[in-house]
Amino acid sequence: MKKQYPLIHEKVFRNLSERNMPLDEVFDRIQGFMRGVPRAAYELVIGTDAQVHAGHTKFVTSVVIFRPGRGAWFCYRQVILPREIRSIREKLTLETTYSQEIAAYFDPSKRALLEDILLPHVYQGAELRLFIDIDAGTDEKRNRTSAFVAEMVGRIEGMGLSARVKPEAIVASSVSNRFTKTPYRGYAAAAGN
Repeated sequence: MKKQYPLIHEKVFRNLSERNMPLDEVFDRIQGFMRGVPRAAYELVIGTDAQVHAGHTKFVTSVVIFRPGRGAWFCYRQVILPREIRSIREKLTLETTYSQEIAAYFDPSKRALLEDILLPHVYQGAELRLFIDIDAGTDEKRNRTSAFVAEMVGRIEGMGLSARVKPEAIVASSVSNRFTKTPYRGYAAAAGN
């Protein structure tokens, strides 16, 4: 019998050492990471990747605060859709939507709080840049997603944010990708039960 998977849209984040972090707690962790070295340059990056598995598609959205060349802190959450998404456009659209959902939390007031940490050190190179990574590339020969890049970038820029695509989109294509590889192993009921 074919397994029936539930729709799961997590509202909490996890990483290798922590679980069940709501976005406010994620924000606190990011602030703490930045306060540790307030004279540094930072990149706050959000990216989503998806993988189709038997009976479901698993989306993973990661939030990463990078101190380029000096470490990072990250967390992720997952969304499980109970069907196999085969359309590249639909998959990419949902990936972008899930990234936008999280990016909306980091509104101008939240970004200002993060910038306040760095403001006293701006002349020593402190800065914060925010990116949404899109798991798509512009090279038509290597990326079947290239036809949708302009549309997805436009959606991110429409929010007033900066978008990156492959090969620069490392959060979507590397960090989130790592956690999409294993199928969802939680509850699955036999169809018809």
